[in-house]
Amino acid sequence: MNLPNALTILRIFFVPLLVAALVQENVTFGLAGYAVPKEWLALAIFLTAAATDLLDGYLARRWRQVTTIGTLLDPIADKLLVSAALISLVQVRVLPGWMAILIVGREFAVSGLRSIAAAEGYTIKASDLGKTKMLSQVAAVSCMLLSVGYPGLRVPGMILMWGVVFFAVLSAMSYFRKFWRKVDESIKQRRRRELLHLERKRQRELMRRQKGLGESAAGAGLGRSGGRILKPPEVS
Repeated sequence: MNLPNALTILRIFFVPLLVAALVQENVTFGLAGYAVPKEWLALAIFLTAAATDLLDGYLARRWRQVTTIGTLLDPIADKLLVSAALISLVQVRVLPGWMAILIVGREFAVSGLRSIAAAEGYTIKASDLGKTKMLSQVAAVSCMLLSVGYPGLRVPGMILMWGVVFFAVLSAMSYFRKFWRKVDESIKQRRRRELLHLERKRQRELMRRQKGLGESAAGAGLGRSGGRILKPPEVS
């Protein structure tokens, strides 16, 4: 356990706090005698969690503390945070459900492609489009969170969400192209090697059977010649 991994785990614990702050109707939070609206509380939680995403990666690279658990947990924490925010916005009826389904489905699809690629020995790194998509998600979700209490921000928030959908689809196509170029060709080559191995094994088995049949036929011929009565040569 180190500080970057602790920040990643902390981001996961922010997820239920974000959902509770946004979905629950009777949530109140006082600060210096002032009641903080739930949309501002949800925004503060979301931005703090998003800041830990930038900070843990920076510290892990700077301090050379990149670990396996951090590499596995970081994308999971990101997807949990964004998915929870989008689903909560659908719950409070400020975001269309199809947008949330499209963005969350894209996250699952990319994770599946990365898992298959990792099983084949390839690493699909995050592209610039993926990073742009993440920044656009933070801006769009922040605006939509504020639109819960300020309906005038609904139109700008939806414009930003359309940008998120655009970058999500575009980056998904980029990941799929990388997957298809590297992993699919590798799988085809491996399948060819397996078929060639099976064909050689079948040919060796066929040659072994033919050799066995030839030896059996030769043994049967020797047995018949051994049963004959050979006449002694005539003496003149």
